[in-house]
Amino acid sequence: MGVFSGIGRRYKAAKRYNQIIRVLLRYGFEDLVQYMHEQKRFGFIRKMIPKRTRRRAAQYTKWERMRKVCEELGPTFVKFGQILSNRPDLIPMDLLLEFEKLQDNVPPMPERQAKLVVEGELKDSVDRLFAWFEPTPFASASMAQVHKATLHSGEKVALKIQRPGIYEMITEDIKVMYQVADILLRRVPSIASFDPIGLVQNFEESILKEMDFIHESINIQRFTANLVTDKEEHFVHAPKVYANYTTSKVLAMEFISGTKINRLNLLQEKGIEPKIIAERLARSYFKQIFEYGFFHADPHPGNLIVLPNAHICYLDFGMMGSILKKDIEVFGHLFLAITERDVKRIIRALQRMSNNVTIKDMRALEFDINEFLEKYYVRSLQENEMSTLMLEMKDIIVQHGLKVPTHFFLFVRSLVTVEGVIRNLDPDLDQFEMVKPYLIKTVARKFNPLNIGKKLLNTFYEFGNYMEDFPRDFRNAMAKINRGEIKVDLQHKGVDPLVHTLHRISKQLTSAMIIAALLIGATLFIINDIGPHWGDKSAPGIIGFILAGIIAYGMLRDYRKGDHDNWKGWKDK
Repeated sequence: MGVFSGIGRRYKAAKRYNQIIRVLLRYGFEDLVQYMHEQKRFGFIRKMIPKRTRRRAAQYTKWERMRKVCEELGPTFVKFGQILSNRPDLIPMDLLLEFEKLQDNVPPMPERQAKLVVEGELKDSVDRLFAWFEPTPFASASMAQVHKATLHSGEKVALKIQRPGIYEMITEDIKVMYQVADILLRRVPSIASFDPIGLVQNFEESILKEMDFIHESINIQRFTANLVTDKEEHFVHAPKVYANYTTSKVLAMEFISGTKINRLNLLQEKGIEPKIIAERLARSYFKQIFEYGFFHADPHPGNLIVLPNAHICYLDFGMMGSILKKDIEVFGHLFLAITERDVKRIIRALQRMSNNVTIKDMRALEFDINEFLEKYYVRSLQENEMSTLMLEMKDIIVQHGLKVPTHFFLFVRSLVTVEGVIRNLDPDLDQFEMVKPYLIKTVARKFNPLNIGKKLLNTFYEFGNYMEDFPRDFRNAMAKINRGEIKVDLQHKGVDPLVHTLHRISKQLTSAMIIAALLIGATLFIINDIGPHWGDKSAPGIIGFILAGIIAYGMLRDYRKGDHDNWKGWKDK
């Protein structure tokens, strides 16, 4: 049986490979086919394609033909194009705009087929599982479709059902994509900089996550948890997940009815002011980026509805972005540096984002950023949208070879989308003014005395653990030296300056720990209002802050002196 199944898999792969060749030839990509194999090998396929079809394809631009190739090859390639539309660092802007137009134009699967998937996943009949099941889906795409249903408890749910066989089809297509990427990499060395195999790997990880509805349900619950813990704003909603009715191929969510966010007339008829919705959407989005570090990466009008109480509900959590805390801080520094026209701070932020990559031509980078800032300050409000600025910044990043994290481009693309929605609701909303408080708060968190104290205490704790392990490690090292397993060659060159530097560093580290302890203690004294008092404040707390300031001043003065203070022995070397 294994032999026959292996033959069957190879036949399917060969059939799909030839289909890809046929579609490429239909849209005039003979040069690409020639790279993949010898051109004459596919002469018979070329003859089978009507000349009228090829003439019709020639009317489109190269980028339009690429989009149509993806659409004709089906769900896998449509998703691949959609994911590539998030990578402006890899593909030209004209192609990116075409890939953003990719749509899943697939007719819905029959009711019986949808029920079979549900029954196979939930291990019971649809009639027993639900009090009512809507046979016609209200949303349909290439990977899944969504039906309304009612639980026996009376709760209405939206049931997302994966198309049968889609997983197997996509995994087979990915294997073919790996083959094509490998062939092109060997035959067209110039595309190595795009890392075609790496692109397919990233696509594979992304699409397999999206096909696992358990992963999407976790995204919804994580997003909801951020909303619940938010003590300031309660105007954002996410659907509830029904875990008992959710598997990797079936996702049961709370059915939410509302008005699409781009239906301005309907909103006004219901007494909802679009400007209020615009402000709430902007605040919600910026909070997701700069406070939660977990954001909805596809906030287009189809995924945003307005509830009767003027709350905003997000839908479809298959594509989410996640940002590390240190990158959130870098984003904050970058935006503030742009508003303050500080070229050097912008460059430092970009370097931190790029893991301190070496900049080949610093002067050229400074010139480009300066030109970018000059244009920023003479444009009108509508031309100065954050997305416009970030797209221009993206061009500078790509031009100078800075390797920023992929979530940067995902953030920029989602920013473009959400700003389009906001602009439709309120063209006069100044989004830069709205984002400023979040930026300031992000940067301020880094310099919070309690956070600094925590970092220093963590450092001290790790240093203590190291000192606890040091005797054993030293004993092991000495044993290896005695056995001749390690050879040590010491040369006395410049040891005294090194000893002096280490001594100075130890003094500064001790001072830093004392400052942290004083700041934490003083803060606790003031928070708990411990007497005696100086005015209406705790006197011990105020004294603690003063002592910390004095020690910090002395530490800063010693730091500015450098290694050459009070020591002359290095001059003799």
